[in-house]
This record gives sequence, structure tokens and C-alpha cells, in this order.
Amino acid sequence: MAKDMTLLWASGSVPCWRVMIMLEEKQLQGYNHRQLSIEEFMNKPQELFDINQRGQLPSFKHGNIIVNESYGNQYKSQGTKLIPDFPDAQALMYQRMFEAVTLHQKIADLVVYKYFVPEGERHDSAVQRKIEALTAELKLWEGYLKITDCCLAGQEFTLADVLFFPLIAFLFHFGLSSERYPALAKYYNSLKDRPSIKATWPPYWQKIPEMDTMKPI
Repeated sequence: MAKDMTLLWASGSVPCWRVMIMLEEKQLQGYNHRQLSIEEFMNKPQELFDINQRGQLPSFKHGNIIVNESYGNQYKSQGTKLIPDFPDAQALMYQRMFEAVTLHQKIADLVVYKYFVPEGERHDSAVQRKIEALTAELKLWEGYLKITDCCLAGQEFTLADVLFFPLIAFLFHFGLSSERYPALAKYYNSLKDRPSIKATWPPYWQKIPEMDTMKPI
């Protein structure tokens, strides 16, 4: 099965990491993959457009089926069971999955503004608003994780964790305070050595020191 799969990805990309964690959890190692450098991605090679007409990463193909920007889970009975059986647990999992989109957007709002808007066009008040928005969002997640002993949507690792953990790892790599967010830190530390996560840890992060972008949060 894995031999029929092709993944184009970039190191340090949260969406790419999610796909790679999922494939590990489903015991689908050995798939075809190619890491695109920043330069390659910016130049948009044709092989990228062949799979993803938007020219975005990750780009994933299984046989003749192209699955981009999806929460698909075909091999439900193989590997880790990522979708709970009980309706209440399923509902919580899906709720957290879609809430994670909001967290991702608020992280992106701050990072893109600080690093991609020219310095002369940036305003301190705008940076502060984005910091405050992300802080409020993280306090919400801190509250969620205070009432669970393990994973985001109950006692088992689910699709919600596949989506959420890379965001939290990104935040801590870029300087989020474990003292201000102890529940998030506990969650991060409890999962960072999980085999699927450890096997797919972004190579780019291993080459650069931790940064302080998120220290004000």
C-alpha cells in the first residue's frame, strides 16, 4: 500500500508534519516522498502542480487518488485507531480538530506579520493585537488540557492530537513559556517522544537553535 503513496513535503511545516505523523501511526512507512527546499518550493516545480494545483505543501497522492488539505482516514483498522468508537468521544475529537484551525490561524497571523511584512510597514500596535489574540487563544487551550490526563480528546491519541501537537511543538520550539502554560507543556512533554512524532521530527528544527518569537505570549 505505502509503495503507491507519494508525499511532497517541507521540513518545519506543521501541515506536512501532520501527514507524516498520520502515516506513521497507520504503519504506512516506506511511502515515496521528497523534501522540497525553500528554494524549490518558491520556484514551484511542475511535479508539485501535478499533484496540487494550488502549488502548496503537503501534496499527497495515493495511486490515482489525490488527497490534499483533507482529514481523510482510509485505513481505520490498521495501526493506531485514531477515531473513537463512542459518539461523545468522536464529537469532542472533531470539535478540537476544527478549533485547532483557529489556533493555527492566530499563530500564522503573528508569524507572518513579524517576519514577512517589511519592518518599515509594521506597527507595534498591530503586533500587540496579534500577541493578545494568540495569548487569549492559548489560555483557552490551557484550560482544555487542565481537565485531561493524556491526550486532547480523552485518554487515547486521536486525529485531534495529530493536528494539534505540531502546533504546540512549533510554539515551544519558538520560545513559548512552559511556566505560563504548564498544561500545554505537560501535553507537549508527554507526546514528544511518541514513536510517530519522534520519527518525523522536522529535520530543520534539529539544525537550528530554539528561538524566542513566542516569548511575549
